[in-house]
Amino acid sequence: MAKQLISAAMKCQDDLVLSLVYEDARGRKTRRIVSPIRYLSADRFLGFCLCRCEPRQFHLVRCSDFELKRAADYVMPVECQAIESPTDACLSVPA
Repeated sequence: MAKQLISAAMKCQDDLVLSLVYEDARGRKTRRIVSPIRYLSADRFLGFCLCRCEPRQFHLVRCSDFELKRAADYVMPVECQAIESPTDACLSVPA
């Protein structure tokens, strides 16, 4: 399903972008808005991240919650939304 959404956004780059949750190597999750450019291999793709305002590599195993969105609804830079992990939530509970 994820590859179908990525491919759809690639075919309609002027009209569609992807909203996705990306987990970095340190385990931090952020919601990103990405305009996919091309596949680099079977397990990763190159996309222009509207949050970082630059091309980035996205490993599919680190991506989740894909949604197609209208590109016209976004203007760069798009805020990169941090997703709180369960461990972060436990750390923020007052003692």
